[in-house]
Amino acid sequence: MNMKRTFGAILTILGIIGLIYTGASIIGKSAHASTLVVIGIIGLLFFFSGIGLIKRTADEVK
Repeated sequence: MNMKRTFGAILTILGIIGLIYTGASIIGKSAHASTLVVIGIIGLLFFFSGIGLIKRTADEVK
């Protein structure tokens, strides 16, 4: 497994955590709307950039 795929997996996991936190905070109404918007946007950016990095990285056989 190369470094780009590993970094993509880490970004994807961080994005999922951010999106779950945002969803749980919306349901529990435990944070301000501006905070949730920022965390949600950052979570989406991390998630989609991680998925894109995993898709674009080709497996190289040495």
